[in-house]
Amino acid sequence: MRGPGSQRGLTFIELIASIVIISVATIGLMAAVSAAVGRSADPLIQIQATAIAAAYLEEATLAPLCDPSYGPDGNASTTCRDECTTSPCSGGCGGATFGAETGRSSFDDVCDYNGLRDSGAKDRQGAALSGLSGYTVNVSVLDGSSVSLGSPALSATAGRVVRLEVQVSNPGLSSPITLVGYKANLE
Repeated sequence: MRGPGSQRGLTFIELIASIVIISVATIGLMAAVSAAVGRSADPLIQIQATAIAAAYLEEATLAPLCDPSYGPDGNASTTCRDECTTSPCSGGCGGATFGAETGRSSFDDVCDYNGLRDSGAKDRQGAALSGLSGYTVNVSVLDGSSVSLGSPALSATAGRVVRLEVQVSNPGLSSPITLVGYKANLE
């Protein structure tokens, strides 16, 4: 038992040990918070890249398979489907060919989208979309014998199916976002 004049407290070594323990715990907590904050933008980048890819894919799939500037051959009973007897983007669907038009605003059939590459997301007229300059968009259209749908298959060699692939990349993504769609000529 201590007397009325005795003092209780920490020794210098206990004080230093307490400071070290608190410092290590604080450093660990700060590292965890820093790691979480450093990755917090990833979901936003991924969501934006997916939205960009979906918009480009929708735009391309809404385009007709046959080039409207050629149209059906003048025979009222002939449809775009009747004209598609070879690969759609090799001139087999009413004159549709890869890269027939230049500039996205003049694209009038799905085949025109092949090889589209935008540095920074853009609207159909080519205007940059605000805040999306860090994205790169690549579109490819495949109309080879490896593309088919359904049973019995609608095949590209019969001029009826194309495969569209939109790939969006950004330095903040570990791998590009890729969306795939198909356009079947059922007209």
